[in-house]
Amino acid sequence: MKSNLDLVNECDNFPYYDDDPDAYNKLISSLYKFVVLGSRRTVGYVQPWVVEKMPWGNKWIVDHDKKRLSPYVEGFWPEKVSEQNQVIDETLRVARDRGAFKVLENWRNELYTIHGPDQLIRMERSGSPLFGIVTYGVHLTAYVSTPDGMKIWVPKRAKGKTYGGMLDNTVAGGIATGEQPFECIVREAAEEASFSEELIRSRAKPCGTISYFSFRDERAGGETNLLQPEVQFVYDMEVAEDVVPKPCDDEVEDFRLWTVSEVQEALSKGLFKPNCALLLLDFFIRHGILTSQNEDNYVEIVSRLHRKLPFPTAEVRHQAP
Repeated sequence: MKSNLDLVNECDNFPYYDDDPDAYNKLISSLYKFVVLGSRRTVGYVQPWVVEKMPWGNKWIVDHDKKRLSPYVEGFWPEKVSEQNQVIDETLRVARDRGAFKVLENWRNELYTIHGPDQLIRMERSGSPLFGIVTYGVHLTAYVSTPDGMKIWVPKRAKGKTYGGMLDNTVAGGIATGEQPFECIVREAAEEASFSEELIRSRAKPCGTISYFSFRDERAGGETNLLQPEVQFVYDMEVAEDVVPKPCDDEVEDFRLWTVSEVQEALSKGLFKPNCALLLLDFFIRHGILTSQNEDNYVEIVSRLHRKLPFPTAEVRHQAP
């Protein structure tokens, strides 16, 4: 059985400097720093074996001594944004067509934003873990207040998807380039749970963010040990008992309405997708279900749910409905 801290450790598993400085420095020194024009800061970490397999061509500056890589474009930076985006896109497409990385077999035709530069730099979603950039998503927990206590709507992921057959948050999805978090949750709620736009705009409440830094495992699809720092925008939505989510796309098999105890039991058995477990711990903390009185590791868990990432993060808004 997994403890709540075990659940945090499973997802937020990139090491911390204070836990073992030597091991941390050894890892960091082995990684390549991904830098884009217009940003003075590293925007992602790349595994050395990814650097070896990526078809960089002559459009990249790959410095093996400094372990630094960036797209190569000539001219004045603000005028070269589209060219830099093109370099990134073409490189990933060549890698996909050559079968260089399994993770690119799940090509999404969906762009993620690289935050930090002054201008809009974008990358195909499936390529983001190869470059270790911060990705952003939205998660919504729909719950019902009943005479017997709170119940939570829990979906089961379709078996053919990543983390197939595992349990998830009521609604979740990635934020695409140009999309605001609240608009994303409106879209995902319709696609995954058949929730109407009117319901989401009137009932969904923004509740902050969580952040963590993971090494991907085999359940995520593609290569293992790719780096995935993430920020999730969090929403709660209380609904009436007659509001029942229904699968609309191929992401979810079904929904079940569970008591808090049933959700906690499933968490302890490791049945939830790892990052969804963190979202539920955050939900339990905010609703006074998980407290310092019933959790010895309460302070560490609260802190770890809001990890400071070593890369620039987004200046985006929850956007009130």
